[in-house]
Amino acid sequence: MSPRLLIYSRTTAYRHASIPAAVAAVSELAAGIGCRADATEDPAAFERDLSGYAAIVFLSTSGDVLTPAGRVALRAHRSAGGGFMGVHAAACTEYDWPYYGELLGARFARHPAYKPGRLTVEDHAHPATEHLPATWEFTDEWYDFRASPRGAVRVLASADETSYEGGGMGADHPLVWCHERGGGPMFYTALGHADEAYADPDFRAHLQGGLRYVTPHPGKVGQSGESGHG
Repeated sequence: MSPRLLIYSRTTAYRHASIPAAVAAVSELAAGIGCRADATEDPAAFERDLSGYAAIVFLSTSGDVLTPAGRVALRAHRSAGGGFMGVHAAACTEYDWPYYGELLGARFARHPAYKPGRLTVEDHAHPATEHLPATWEFTDEWYDFRASPRGAVRVLASADETSYEGGGMGADHPLVWCHERGGGPMFYTALGHADEAYADPDFRAHLQGGLRYVTPHPGKVGQSGESGHG
């Protein structure tokens, strides 16, 4: 049975107009690696059995998007080895839940206007960055975070603040990272603001590499439900 992926894009704060394009792209990219994707904005989805899902993707979520029971379920899914992937505004989510901040690695603080800039790819030994050049030209919002996650996560790519105006983190400005603390693999990319990103071949390969990372091997999450990845 094909592994399953849960794509969640609920917003209770700012809502990105690119969410429909993002959901369509991630669903298509998941199919490309043999995953069946279920997309929802219904928090009740987290109050049902999640064990059949290889991984959960928070796709430009914002604000408080989970019920108390949903928080318990997400944490249990992670503890059982489930993967997690956050895209763009996933860092603007569940600010008052400390566990989520630890899971993601950093919390959004601010961003300058949408504009071109450069990323420095620090680690090419990862499926999300292996195809990228050492310097990646991109257009996005260049998120600043409340603190750099470096030291607690594996940083894959960072913003070159000399390439655009308005950066607020200085020389240490991670934008893409991963870790495997507290359960299954976690991948986050701060990129993905606009519709155009989800049609960009390099960004699509970046997202698909993240999906590969969080669904790394066959197996079932937990003890019940449909087969997935562990």
